[in-house]
Amino acid sequence: MRSFCYPATLKRGDRAGRFTVTFRDLPEAITWGDGLDDTLWQAADCLEEAIAGRIRRGDKIPVASRPKRREHIVPIPAPMAAKAALYLAMREARLTTMELARRLRCNEREVRRMLDPRHPTKLLRIETALSALGRRLVLALQEAA
Repeated sequence: MRSFCYPATLKRGDRAGRFTVTFRDLPEAITWGDGLDDTLWQAADCLEEAIAGRIRRGDKIPVASRPKRREHIVPIPAPMAAKAALYLAMREARLTTMELARRLRCNEREVRRMLDPRHPTKLLRIETALSALGRRLVLALQEAA
C-alpha cells in the first residue's frame, strides 16, 4: 500500500516563529510559514504543487521515505492524492489515456481531465478508473497534529 504522506524538515528561521520547510523526497518543494500551524498549512500546499508539477511533466512520484526523528509528516491533500494514485497506477500498468478511456467507455478527454491537477474530478470517478486498473483507493482518518 502506498501512502501520500511525506516527511518534512522544519528549520526555525531568523525571525521568531518563522520556519523553512523542505522535503527530502521532493527537493523542489521548499516553503516557509509564520508559526507552526501556518508552516504546516504552507507545507501541504507546497507538497501538493510539487506533486501536481510531477504529474504535469510526466515525472516519477517518489515513494515517501520513513520519517526521521524530529521530522513532521505532511499529507498531500486528498483530491491530489487520488489523482496521484491514478497517475501512478497508469504508469505502472504502462497504460495510455486512450486505453483507459476504452476500458471506462468514455472519451479520452475525460481521462486527461482526471489526471489534470487543476481540474476538479469527483472522487467516485477516480475510484472507478482505479478499479478498472485493478486498484482500490483507501482513505485513512487520523488526529490532527
